[in-house]
Amino acid sequence: MKQLHEYRKSDGRMTMNEMNENMKKSIDLNAALTKEKEKEVDVDNINKRNESSNYRNLYVIIEQVDGKITPVGLEMLSEARRLINDFNKKYSLNEKVIAVILGNDIKHLCKDLIYHGSDAVIYADDPKLNYHINKIYTKVIVQIATDTNCIKKISPEYSKEFKRPRYMFFAADSTGRHLSSTVLAELESGLASDINKLVIEDIDFRHEHKTKGQMLTFEKTLMMYRPDFSGFLWTTILCLDNKNPDIKRDYHPQACSIIPGVFEPLEKDISRIGIIEEYTPDFDPKDLDIKIISRNILKDTIDFNNYKTIISFGRGIKESPEENIKLIEKLAKLLNAEIGISLPISKKLFKLSDKMNSLYITPERVIGTSGQKVEPTIYIALGISGASQHLAGMKNSGFIIAVNPDENAPIRNECDVFIKGRIEDVLPIMIEELEREKMIQTKEEEGSNVVGTV
Repeated sequence: MKQLHEYRKSDGRMTMNEMNENMKKSIDLNAALTKEKEKEVDVDNINKRNESSNYRNLYVIIEQVDGKITPVGLEMLSEARRLINDFNKKYSLNEKVIAVILGNDIKHLCKDLIYHGSDAVIYADDPKLNYHINKIYTKVIVQIATDTNCIKKISPEYSKEFKRPRYMFFAADSTGRHLSSTVLAELESGLASDINKLVIEDIDFRHEHKTKGQMLTFEKTLMMYRPDFSGFLWTTILCLDNKNPDIKRDYHPQACSIIPGVFEPLEKDISRIGIIEEYTPDFDPKDLDIKIISRNILKDTIDFNNYKTIISFGRGIKESPEENIKLIEKLAKLLNAEIGISLPISKKLFKLSDKMNSLYITPERVIGTSGQKVEPTIYIALGISGASQHLAGMKNSGFIIAVNPDENAPIRNECDVFIKGRIEDVLPIMIEELEREKMIQTKEEEGSNVVGTV
């Protein structure tokens, strides 16, 4: 009451100004109390987010061939860096991007992985790991993923409760697809294959099996996206714990294989520092019974994964097979593209020179269910009608251009741009325009390098 009496006149009555002042102070006091409560709620939320967890960090499995990191490894590190930066900011955590690399005489590669986005590198360097043998690599990666000692220096604040990674990335190439499936089978968790978009969110989810029909929240869920079989819709793949008390169990790490060429690698930053930890694996003597004595790389093998643009041709070359392939070669050179073929072309339907046959009419170039599945940024289909087996091999490409004289060809429904016309009529125009653009670009670059003289 003392504070209240200070605002009263000698006769005990308040003036209007004094009443307003008293009300203002009361409002300010209530506002301050509300703010304090909000702070308490924020602290509670942060404490909830920081509550103990057996799953920490994002492990990126890096492939190397003959002492060189494959490009997709750096692409995965770039996306991992983005995700974990956002993750730590959102959840007030300090989780890390950890690169894992195996091989023989590979220690020198570790700094490059730090420079390209990883916080730490765990490497196993042993002559027994000189060649990739899936069974051995699987066991070593599982050992690393479940070894608490590996992260004592990397994440000391989490090491006491750590059991395994929260997330894992693999490459969606011939090696990574096999390796990821066997590693996740050993870790008894789920795997999404051929992913090209990733988001981490808290989601509300109801499921007869996993939540016993209740709507529950799944925090820090890795939402893994890939185009569905129609090519027009996204499929979201989730790896969720069983929260149904009757069958309760966790599924971690949440893992996926990532399509090469989807993400841009970070610029090399030699000022970045990180932790490099060597891991000494335990080898089962039985696994070492099989040895690779030597390995020869077949130079003629076609690796579409290294190209962002692929040009394929089909029976539409029939009017002038040899001349049309030469046009396709020219276009491919301008676009830095690899050349593929449809299955019928591999049957040598047309008379071609020995050079053309040996270069292009080979099973390695077939795209489709009978050949390779490709997902480049740009796919150009020339004289290909769009049989289902071919579409299955390329329909997940980023942008599809089709050239075909038949406007009712099935491929029209699968492409982003359809050009009605014959190869021999359309390609010269495309080539001429590309050459013109290249010439303009060259002149501009030369002009910018000219130094004025007096």
